[in-house]
Parts: sequence; C-alpha cells; structure tokens
Amino acid sequence: MSEAARSLLQRWGASFRKGTDFDSWGQLVEAIDEYQILARHLQKEAQSQHNNSEFTEDQKKTIAKIATCLELRSAALQSTQSQDEFKLEDLKKLEPILKNILTYNKEFPFDVQPVPLRKILAPGEEEHLEFEEDDEEGGAGAGSPDSFPARVPGANEGTLLPRLPSEPGMTLLTINIEKIGLKDAGQCIDPYITVSVKDLNGIDLTPVQDTPVALRKEDTYVHFNVDIEIQKHIEKLTKGAAIFFEFKHYKPKKRFTSTKCFAFMEMDEIKPGAIVIELYKKPTDFKRKKLQLLTKKPLYLHLHQTLHKD
Repeated sequence: MSEAARSLLQRWGASFRKGTDFDSWGQLVEAIDEYQILARHLQKEAQSQHNNSEFTEDQKKTIAKIATCLELRSAALQSTQSQDEFKLEDLKKLEPILKNILTYNKEFPFDVQPVPLRKILAPGEEEHLEFEEDDEEGGAGAGSPDSFPARVPGANEGTLLPRLPSEPGMTLLTINIEKIGLKDAGQCIDPYITVSVKDLNGIDLTPVQDTPVALRKEDTYVHFNVDIEIQKHIEKLTKGAAIFFEFKHYKPKKRFTSTKCFAFMEMDEIKPGAIVIELYKKPTDFKRKKLQLLTKKPLYLHLHQTLHKD
C-alpha cells in the first residue's frame, strides 16, 4: 500500500468514526456534517482518473457505494418521517470495508448504486481545458437542455438543509438568494449556486449546500429566490471566515458542470437586510488572495439576510 493510500484511508476512517460517534450520541447536526463532507471526498476519489487515483476501478465503485450510503444515512437523519430509512447499525457495517478497501472482494452488503454524477470539476480545473465559450457569441445556450444528460437525481431540488435548533444567546443566519446579474444570463443551462462557509485556509466549516436549479432567467438576471440556512451559529464561526457563493451551469459541449463565477461575504457584512456583492472570475479563490472582478458592468449577486436570535 502506498503512503498516499494509507494516509487517505486513515483520514476517511477517522471521519467515518467521528460521524457514527456523533450519530450514536444523538448529535445529529454534527453527524450530518461529517457524513456529507466524507461523502464528497469519497465521490471525488471515485470520479478521479485512473492515473490520478490510488485505487482500481472496482475499488472506486465500492468507494462510491459507501458515499451513497453516507448520503442515505444523512438524508434519513434529516427526514421528518423516520430516521430508520438507513440505520446507523447498517452504516457501521461499512467501516471495515472502507478500512480494508484494497483487499475487499466480497459482494457489497447493500443494494445501492453509485450516484451517476456528471463530471464536477474542482475549482480551477476547467482552466486547464481548451477555451470555453463564455462570451455572448455562441455560448453554452445552443440546443435544447432536454437533450442533455439529466442532473444527479434530486439535484433539481438542491441539497438545502433545515435551520439548526436555536440556542440561548446564539444567532442563526438565513440568506435569501434573490438573483444574480450576468451579461449572458439567458444562455446558462441548469444554473444553480453552491453555498459554503470556509475558514481563511479554505477549509469547510459547515456542510456545503446546493440551491435548486434557478426559477427563471430574464434579461441579465438569473432568479433564485431561495433561502439558505447557514449550518452554524454565527458566534461559533472562526475569525476570518467567509460565506462563498459559486454560480454553476451545465456545459453541453463538454458534458460537465462548470463554475462560471463566484462571490463571497465576510463576517463584517453579516447584518439584517438587503446586500449586493461583487462577482469574481473563476477559479474560486477560497483563500481570497488573487481576486479578479468578473466584469466592470454593474452586475452583482443580490441577497437578503435575516438574523434569528433567542
């Protein structure tokens, strides 16, 4: 086993145990957080190219199935119906499989399939591809969106999470994403926004959430009108944290979902009411070191903030 593979498996194992510990203690918000972050890491590895991976194709299929099970348990914990749709004891059966993934050769214990994801590029990865048509001429709007592969099942509804329980003296934040201004708004296919909260090193502080696909497009605006519940009390966010908004859309010619631009809001900008924030060119710079405005035109991301305090 290579050192890189050993290190990966140790990190995944620690994250898996942390999630199941939270789950067994009844700390459901923390468990969901851990499960979703680990699922994203596993899905990313499962989608990696053969020469960039420490694992065989069969091993990657098993890794992807474990990611699906993490998502199923996370969804069960968020369900108002029942938390038994995918049980904790079922999930715990997967820990030895993940730990011994390099030698595991039995049938997977649950009848689940890897989610057939489109290619989701890491921030900046699309910069290394051939030139993309982002201007008004040509653009990604040609053809009917219905003729292209469907998004991930359920993606049209997004992956939004409910508001956390209130705590005395603590503040929760709801952000309504109203609309985003873009010169070629009408050409964007299946546009949505990924919302994340990062520390100064670009590390996730809360689960990442995707909005549903936009409500409508008109003129130079893509309209969302969707509420995002930030999954941490404001007082518990680390100094220098920021909330990021990545605008993504589907590129039919390349058959992947691409980040078009991003915006962010720092802690001193958290206050009730409307706010407009500037748009920056990709790749998303979570460390906020090399920022380039997307356009000189007066086009922004329009938000409305609501603070909840007991």
